[in-house]
Amino acid sequence: MEVVNGVENEKKGTQAKNHLTPEEVDRILLENGELEQFDELMMYYDSAMVEVRTKLEVLNKEMTLKQRRNPFEYIKSRLKKSTSIYEKLVARDIPFTVENIEKNLNDIAGVRVICAFIDDIYGIRDALARQDDVEILQEKDYIASPKANGYRSLHIILRVPIYMSQEKKLMNVEVQFRTIAMDFWASVEHKMKYKKVIKNAESISEELKYSADMINQLDRRMLQIRDRIAESDEEILEEKQTQTPRTPIMPLRHPYSSD
Repeated sequence: MEVVNGVENEKKGTQAKNHLTPEEVDRILLENGELEQFDELMMYYDSAMVEVRTKLEVLNKEMTLKQRRNPFEYIKSRLKKSTSIYEKLVARDIPFTVENIEKNLNDIAGVRVICAFIDDIYGIRDALARQDDVEILQEKDYIASPKANGYRSLHIILRVPIYMSQEKKLMNVEVQFRTIAMDFWASVEHKMKYKKVIKNAESISEELKYSADMINQLDRRMLQIRDRIAESDEEILEEKQTQTPRTPIMPLRHPYSSD
């Protein structure tokens, strides 16, 4: 029992070392002479994130004009915190340096796109892929192949150029696509996952998986309803266009009227 407690205490000590404050991470960077480089790298990632958001907003305007509906509801974006970056590298046994951050992490800059329908997700993905200054480095389709817990989303790593006053930099940005329903499920699951003590955890996991499957069915049913409405609108329009126009009846006028 003493050995077990000793191991547990050692693990707790290691975890405590991995969870640093932002000031402690800055101190490490300062001691390594990399604080200024780190801040510059974060500025590059932030600029790349803005670049991707701009591309998405332009696509949204174009598709809204052509389709008469917006392909996505809203965009979220975030820049990974220095503490999270430190913890992620340490967890992988990779030294915490600016070079290793850029070389080993692809999710420093993250953008999340929330769509109404599943086919909008792939439509936006394809539109981004056609742009000659965008390169898709990696794709994980958790919609076609959900995670074991039921999680669904499309993840892609984009490489986009950003233009500084003296140079061009190619930066990676992670983009996650979800429907409104997928995002709702993921948000609730994320909050519940970080509860420290959960009774009947296995049963709750099964319920979450079942709920994810139900949400997927809802997504696909809503897509079918939207398509049926669109087909109905097209049929009504065709009927109107094929109808023979009636000759308008001119009002009778008095032969001696001056009007």
